[in-house]
Amino acid sequence: MKELRADIERAGLDTLSGRKAPRARVLLIAGRPGSGRSALAGELVRQVAADYPDGVLRTRLSDPDGTPVPVGRAARDLLDALGEPAPAGAPEDQLGEALRTALAERRAVLLLDDAADAEQVDALLPDNPGCLAVAVSSGPLTGIADVRPCTLGGLDTKSGVELLSRFTGSVRITVDPRAAERLAEQCQGQPAALVLAGGWLAARPKAAVADLAKQLHTDPGAEPMTARLLRLVHDALPQTAARTLRLLALAPAGLVDPHTAAALTGCSVEAAHTTLDDFAAHGLLHSVGSSLPQYRVPGCLHRELLRLAEDHERPAELQLARARMLERTVRLLQSCRAVTETDSPEARQKVLALPRPLRFPTPRAAADWLRLRRPALLAAARLAVADGELDTLARRLMSQLVRAMVAHFGTRGAAGDLYDIHNLVLDVAERRELPRERAAALLNLGDLDARTGRTTEALARYRAALDAGREANDPYATGRAMESVGGAHLELGDYDRAADWFGRALAERLARDERPEAARLYGRIGAAHTYAGRYGEAMRNWRAAVAGHRRDGDVAAQARALSELGRVQEYAGRLEESLRTCREAVEWARRAEDTRLQAALHLRLADSYERLGDPASAALHRSTAGRMLAEEATEGDSEPEHGANACEIRTASAED
Repeated sequence: MKELRADIERAGLDTLSGRKAPRARVLLIAGRPGSGRSALAGELVRQVAADYPDGVLRTRLSDPDGTPVPVGRAARDLLDALGEPAPAGAPEDQLGEALRTALAERRAVLLLDDAADAEQVDALLPDNPGCLAVAVSSGPLTGIADVRPCTLGGLDTKSGVELLSRFTGSVRITVDPRAAERLAEQCQGQPAALVLAGGWLAARPKAAVADLAKQLHTDPGAEPMTARLLRLVHDALPQTAARTLRLLALAPAGLVDPHTAAALTGCSVEAAHTTLDDFAAHGLLHSVGSSLPQYRVPGCLHRELLRLAEDHERPAELQLARARMLERTVRLLQSCRAVTETDSPEARQKVLALPRPLRFPTPRAAADWLRLRRPALLAAARLAVADGELDTLARRLMSQLVRAMVAHFGTRGAAGDLYDIHNLVLDVAERRELPRERAAALLNLGDLDARTGRTTEALARYRAALDAGREANDPYATGRAMESVGGAHLELGDYDRAADWFGRALAERLARDERPEAARLYGRIGAAHTYAGRYGEAMRNWRAAVAGHRRDGDVAAQARALSELGRVQEYAGRLEESLRTCREAVEWARRAEDTRLQAALHLRLADSYERLGDPASAALHRSTAGRMLAEEATEGDSEPEHGANACEIRTASAED
C-alpha cells in the first residue's frame, strides 16, 4: 500500500522530460487470482477516494469464466455510473470518446478489475492527469506507457497466520503455532487458500490446526492449493449445501441472490438465504454491499466450482438447474412489471396470484431490485442465448426484461440495454428461423438507431424488417416497416420517397379498415408534401387527416391536424383561411384540454395578425398564450413516456 500511494505522486516520464502528463496516472496491481489483488485495489481506492471529489467508478473487465468484457459495455457502465447519457448502439470508439469527454473536467478514480489485456485498459483511460486509474490484472499490461506493476506474491508466514486467526480465533493458533505456520506455508501465502482453510476450521471448532495441515500433507495432489482446499470444503459440507455451492457456478455474472440459489437447487428462498450467509461467513462468497442480499462468487473459485458441478451433476441436471433459474427470473420480472400497473384490476389479480416470495411490496421496491440486479439480468439473457438449447425460455426472459425496464426506466432511460437485448432477440430469431420475431427485433433496433441519429442504419433495418414481415405474412410488421421506411426517408430529406412509402402504408391500413392509423398516415403524407413545398397536396392530405380523426372521435388528434393544416395554409399565403383554421383548432384543443397546443395556436394567431397589420389582436393572443404556459408550468408539465410499443417483443405464433 505504501508503494502504491508513493507511485501516485511519482513523477512520470512526461514530467521528467518537461511535458505535461497527457493522461491519467495508471497503477497496476498484478497477481494470480486469489492473491488478494482485488482486495488490495479496493482498499487503495477507499484510502485515496477523498482526494478525488468526483467519486470512484468501478467495472470488471472479465466475466467469471474469463471471457473479456467488450470495451463498449465497460464504457457504458462507467458512463451510467457518472450519470452521463450513452447513445444506444454506439460503437466502442464512440463510447470510449464519450467517457473521455465526461471525465475531461473531473477528478475521479477508475477501478478496472480483472483486466484481460492492455487494449481494454487503454481504451478506457481518460485524457486527464487529474484522474487516477487502478488496474488489476494477472500480468503486465504491455503497451501502456509509464506503468510499473505492483506484483503480489504470497503473504509472509506471520501475516498468513494472522489471517487464519480471524477465522479460528487466537486459542487454536496459540496452542499449536508450528502447525499454523506449516499450514500458512502449505497455502503458499495465498489469501484465498488461507481464507478457505480458515473457513474449514471455523466450521469445525473441535478440529486442530494440525489436523488440516496433516490432511493437506498426506494428500498433496497436482491441483493448486486453492482448488484442493475448495474440494475439501465441498466434500465436508452436508449434501444439500454442497450441491448449492457447486451450482453457484451457474449464477449469471457470478452474482447470486437467495432467489437465484433457491431456483438452482429447488429449495425455499429462506433456506437459500441462510445457506448463502453461511458461505459468506466462511469465505466462499463475498457479500455485495447493497440494500438487497446479494453475493459475488470469487473469481478464483468460479472455474473450480464449475468443475465440481460437472463432476457431480449430469448434463441434464445442470440444464434443468439453468432452466429453473431462468423461469424464476421470468416470474420475478413479470411481478416487477405488474406492480407498476396499479390501475389495472387484472394486473393486481396476477400479482396476488404469485407466491409471496415473488411479490414486490411497492413499485419503488421493484425498481430498486431491477436496478441492483440489472448486471445479472443482462448476463442471464446473454447466457441463455449463448446456450442455444433454452431459446424458448430466453425469448420469454428477454420479453419480460424489456417490459420491466420500459415500465420502470422508460424507453429512453433504458435505451442502451434495450439495444443489446433486441440484438439478442435477433440472434435467436435468425437461429430458429422466426420471421415475425426477426421483424419485431429489426423494427425495434431501427427505432433506436433512428433516435440516436443513425438514420441510414435505421433505414437498412426497416427494409430488412419489411422483408421479414412479408415472409411471416404479418400485416402489423409489414405496415409498420413501410411507415418506418417512409419516416427514415423523410429524415434524410428524400420527401418524394417518404410520401411514396407513407402512401403504401396507407393503402395497407385502408385495406384492413384501420381508420385511426389511416388518418395518422394522411398526416404523415401531408408533412412530406409540406417539406417538399407542395402545399396543395399537403392541404388535401391534412384535410383527409382531419376528417378521419373527426369520424373516429379523436378530439386531440383532430385539433393537432387542424393546427398543421393552418400552418400549411399560412405557408401557402392563405392567411385568412389559416386564421379560420387556427381558431377552429383552438376550440378543438380546448375540448381536448391540450393547453400546450392551445398556447402554440394562440402564438401562431398572434404572428398572423401581425402580418395582417392588427397589432392589438396579436398582443391579445400573445398574452393569452403566455398566461396558459405559466399556468401549466405551475401545475407541472411532466408527461408519462409512451414508448413500450416501440420496444415490444412479439410473441411467436403457434406455428413458430
